[in-house]
Amino acid sequence: MGVLDGKAAVVTGAGRGIGKGHALQLAKAGASVVVNDIDADVAAEVVAEIKALGGKVIGNTGNVGDKAGADSIVAACVAAFGKIDIMMANAGIARDKTFLKMTEEDFDSVMNIHVKGTFLCHQAAALQMKEQGTGGSLVSTVSAAHFGNFGQVNYAGAKGAIASMTYTMALELARHGIRANAISPSGTTRMSDTYVGPDGKKHPMPFIDPELNGPVLVYLCSDEGNYISGQIFGTGGERIALLEQPKYGHTLFMPGGWTLEAVQKNFKQNLGNKLESLGITKPPYPFASGIHPPEAK
Repeated sequence: MGVLDGKAAVVTGAGRGIGKGHALQLAKAGASVVVNDIDADVAAEVVAEIKALGGKVIGNTGNVGDKAGADSIVAACVAAFGKIDIMMANAGIARDKTFLKMTEEDFDSVMNIHVKGTFLCHQAAALQMKEQGTGGSLVSTVSAAHFGNFGQVNYAGAKGAIASMTYTMALELARHGIRANAISPSGTTRMSDTYVGPDGKKHPMPFIDPELNGPVLVYLCSDEGNYISGQIFGTGGERIALLEQPKYGHTLFMPGGWTLEAVQKNFKQNLGNKLESLGITKPPYPFASGIHPPEAK
């Protein structure tokens, strides 16, 4: 028995990399899966792999970036499996350029697939879930790039938007029994090959199996995870990280309101020394591998 037996799921962008890993893990946990990808050939390969495992699966090439496409993806799931319980909005592209060189097309294409595609697919799925009266789970894909990443104004902006959408969807959809969460996955994929460090140069990344994000996704979509909504998790490799939600930090108050003179007098000494480091490359927590006596290192 799998924890997702009887559930029907859609994974967009499931033909390769992290999306493929999601589809495989959902199928292994018992879900029936729609493998969506605009590349029919790679979608068919994943479908064949899941069928070989004994899973229930169909392929789909609907375009997440327009309403008709998003609606058709959900309709295909309902036609094949009678319902939809899980929407994993994973489809994405990268069009990396530095800010001053980025074109309008570079910006619009990334926003259309990531932000609009996530909105359309989740809305279509949530409307169907509401009609079914069965609740369900929406999971979005964000990225540490939204902390700030060199050469990715479009991608970082899209992922930050999706994070904020996740918080709002969770608030609005809870009354319908629908949960909304997101994961910031890690894995070695074609997209990860575009990573550029703060020096503006490409750097080799250690191999991380994209399928290792799947167990957290499965848990979030299972009935055991029905208490989790409005949350974002870093997944993949050896980690599960809870992303802290945006919040106001150190705050100064001035009775009667602030004047320029008061800002000049108080800002630097009270806030200037609390400004945060930028980007996904800022120093990580130093003790992640444990604290050991010298002889054990």
